[in-house]
Amino acid sequence: MTRTTAVNRYGKLSITLHWLMLALFIGVYACVEIKGYVARGSELRGLLMGLHGLFGASIFVLVWLRLLGRLTPRPPITPKPPAWQSVISHLTHLALYALMIATPLLAWLMLAAGDKPFPYFGFHIPAPITVDPDLAKQLKYWHELIGSSGYWLIGLHAAAGLFHHYWVRDNTLTRMLIQRNRS
Repeated sequence: MTRTTAVNRYGKLSITLHWLMLALFIGVYACVEIKGYVARGSELRGLLMGLHGLFGASIFVLVWLRLLGRLTPRPPITPKPPAWQSVISHLTHLALYALMIATPLLAWLMLAAGDKPFPYFGFHIPAPITVDPDLAKQLKYWHELIGSSGYWLIGLHAAAGLFHHYWVRDNTLTRMLIQRNRS
């Protein structure tokens, strides 16, 4: 890797985490969408919801690494975008990070209030609150509402990357793409 490449692109860890998180989000949303077509109480539905929780909890674990990575210098966008685009970009990223933190936390609280376990790779995470079915319903509402907003946030994020790549023709998207080895 040359010095120019390092300055113009995110590091390998940041790129890997970005695309891994996308794969986990696809898994989270695919499990929820497929679940809607599966009979209640079926083994497959239980498996889908278990995977949904596993993928969501994995997003929660990895988001902290992503946040640490944001403390390192980021490659600049060239040419520099207008200030209003930078503001929208920062707000969208803030909303995405809030989604990755709040949604799994709400799921954990919702399950605890509903007297259900929160397993993660064979470990059962202790319940932080007492059983309260009414609170579980409220937490479920917020979990689903914020989770549904993720479709729009992720779509906006992807559309902005494509807009910058194909319309503006800056390096916004290429900074985060996996680099191909050129022989």
